[in-house]
Amino acid sequence: MTRPPELPQEVLEKFILGFEGKSLPDELRGYLAQGLGGVILFPRNFSSAEDLRSLTTEIRRAAGRPVLIGIDQEGGTRFSLPEPFTQWVSPEDLGRLGDASLVERQAKAIARELSAVGCNLDFAPMLDLHLQLESPVTKGRSFGSDPAKVASLGSAFARGLAGGGVLACAKHFPGHGDVAIDPHLDLPMFGGSRERLRKAELVPFAAAIAAEVPFLMTAHISLPAVDADWPASLSREVLTGILRQEMGYRGIVLADDLGMGAVSRRWAPRESAVWTFLAGSDMALICHDWNSVRPALEAVTTALDRNEFESQLWKRTRTRIAELKARLKNAGEELPPLSVVGCAEHKELVRETRTKLKSPAAAS
Repeated sequence: MTRPPELPQEVLEKFILGFEGKSLPDELRGYLAQGLGGVILFPRNFSSAEDLRSLTTEIRRAAGRPVLIGIDQEGGTRFSLPEPFTQWVSPEDLGRLGDASLVERQAKAIARELSAVGCNLDFAPMLDLHLQLESPVTKGRSFGSDPAKVASLGSAFARGLAGGGVLACAKHFPGHGDVAIDPHLDLPMFGGSRERLRKAELVPFAAAIAAEVPFLMTAHISLPAVDADWPASLSREVLTGILRQEMGYRGIVLADDLGMGAVSRRWAPRESAVWTFLAGSDMALICHDWNSVRPALEAVTTALDRNEFESQLWKRTRTRIAELKARLKNAGEELPPLSVVGCAEHKELVRETRTKLKSPAAAS
């Protein structure tokens, strides 16, 4: 058995980690026992809804306390769960209809299915504007190009998740819909001004903040007109200056996967983990490279020991995380019935939505 090093809970609680395979690694189990913030799951981690439910139960038991268990379920064919989960209508098609009540209904049904398999955090809705038709990031995943529409539908999606007992994570702040490079591969650059951001990209996020969305995920994107030195996810000007001070966000700021090419081609996760927390992130994802996990945890621990983090900001983060976790189920709490996954009621909602999409009255 691989035993992880003893690390402070105040460091571990700031990370959400992913892993390969379908069984919980011993090292991850050890981090959970020490106070790890959460685990992100992917289809690579399970073969069936029953498997997923068993895995999330194991995660909660290993933690012995409320723990975040997140997954991507946006709807459509990308960043979504396979059958037997209901095959939901994509955000792109929901954007064509422009029906906020329908979006809320779908999101609430999504939350029911996620709750049944033990997931309490959905990395959705996506609030990036779809401004480039062949964008590798937003195609099929965005509610559209109109800021007001994306604001309305994104907020409805977040309300629906909350209504079904699942935390929403709006993404990717401050928006990277007007870029052509996939941040999984390299760093995209947005050439717009601050004024352009305020009038367009930030509009959906302002609505999400007003709706008190519990999480906002950062974008790995360069904004030279705002910060010429750091990408948004590592930028104090973006995360503290714009998001916290100008927009008044009080929820959890979550840095997207530090292993993505946009940042990892320039900085190792052990460096970017420290810098994203210095910039204003509360938590960070490391999803795909387990070998980078321990160095990142140890680097943040060293920075904490050296008093590199502002004590008041660090305490506020700890308070935010504690208040959020107080809303989560404990290890022994019973989950909703698994029969809700792919149930007839949810499939009927999909049929209803697809019928509306075929109607001449559907928005173009």
